[in-house]
Amino acid sequence: MPINFLYPEYEVVRNPDRCIACRACERQCANEVHHYDSELGRMLSDESKCVCCHRCVSLCPTRALKIVKSDHTFKENANWTSQTITDVYRQAGSGGVLLSSMGNPNPLPVYWDKILINASQVTNPSIDPLREPMETKTFLGAKPEDIERDADGKIVNNLKPQLALSVPIMFSAMSYGSISYNAHESLARAAQALGTYYNTGEGGLHEDFYQYGKNTIVQVASGRFGVHEGYLNAGAAIEIKMGQGAKPGIGGHLPGAKIVGDVSKTRMIPEGSDAISPAPHHDIYSIEDLRQLVLSLKEATNYKKPVIVKIAAVHNVAAIASGIARSGADIIAIDGFRGGTGAAPARIRDHVGIPIELALASVDQRLRDEGIRSRVSLVAGGSIRSSSDVVKAIALGADAVYIATGALLALGCHLCRSCHSGKCNWGIATQRPELVKRLNPNVGSERLINLITAWNHEIKEMLGGMGINSIEALKGNRLMLRGVGLNETELRILGIKHAGE
Repeated sequence: MPINFLYPEYEVVRNPDRCIACRACERQCANEVHHYDSELGRMLSDESKCVCCHRCVSLCPTRALKIVKSDHTFKENANWTSQTITDVYRQAGSGGVLLSSMGNPNPLPVYWDKILINASQVTNPSIDPLREPMETKTFLGAKPEDIERDADGKIVNNLKPQLALSVPIMFSAMSYGSISYNAHESLARAAQALGTYYNTGEGGLHEDFYQYGKNTIVQVASGRFGVHEGYLNAGAAIEIKMGQGAKPGIGGHLPGAKIVGDVSKTRMIPEGSDAISPAPHHDIYSIEDLRQLVLSLKEATNYKKPVIVKIAAVHNVAAIASGIARSGADIIAIDGFRGGTGAAPARIRDHVGIPIELALASVDQRLRDEGIRSRVSLVAGGSIRSSSDVVKAIALGADAVYIATGALLALGCHLCRSCHSGKCNWGIATQRPELVKRLNPNVGSERLINLITAWNHEIKEMLGGMGINSIEALKGNRLMLRGVGLNETELRILGIKHAGE
């Protein structure tokens, strides 16, 4: 038997004075960590299977459990860290690519935390959102550069199709298959109640969710899974996925184990077959090719729906966005390198791409410099964690933001990074019926509504503190931001001054 070089990452600490051997932990753990030993008359744990999802801890009736990080250690080495050594052991044992989920965990700069918001006091008084109107509604889509009037001098409506958002926050792309039916239903119902939108991801749209079409963005990715005329016309907008922040330049892969039942039907592929999206769209190798697809999608939907192009944040993102703005697209979604995903090669996730803050600022400035900012709206995504991140993103130039990991956390996700296994104990990233039912859509949608409602209140408070009464007045208003601990290059790209200036 080969030597197992890997010590469990987590330890299950069980208080014997509290444990009543009710076996709730055994029933709740899809990873089979816990089991009852009848001879010993007590619960035991196989810690090598623990992913630290906290399901057992949350549901233990006597609070007898806790999961702690193992203090097992390798000899200290600043170059060969314990994580690096562990990764080598894993690949030497499997010969496979390391997969991980839910975004880049490395201690790279989080620029949101190095940007502060300005506030008004005397000469430009603040606004009380409890007593004065505060507008958080926004519209996404191309805006006319000039006002047109008819022979009688009346304004001609030359506005292209728009998405109307009651709050500048949308739920980002998460496909049916990568997440469960109940998770999708929670997102759809919450989007409808909030007056915003959720994104189908690249897995098509389950027929049960066509009823939420007015609040749905349907995605067209390189694999074209579930794409047909009815699907395109079902949503309020169409998104072409060119890239993803968690894995720029990489396609998608949903394991065959998740392609079951309605997932197979919705994606229009056989049960059990892997759903592999190629890295490029095989009909897009230039901006001209992208323009052809944009126009084809508009033609297929009678020019009634805005078209979004989603790209990953990479070093030349501003030039790419400039081309997309000229392709006929109405909205550009930029996804930063901290974006989450159900499965990504760990090396790609951790080392490819750039932060959304720098990408967003550079794109907004490039489009303004070229005089084409009004041709497209900008949506920023990739680790938007709070209402203050939303406000900062809008001040850097975004019209609205996408959230995904934040939404999953509201549904109960514990960031255990095992989405690709299909054993999500919280019923989110799984297709196993006994696990899916753990997420109640009534509860899930309510929690999502609560989260965005709370954020919307906080956004109004921050706007009021700046002396601003609308999202539109904040958009691209970088005078409202100041940097702390940033160098001159970072400040220049962000387009903000240092605190104290």
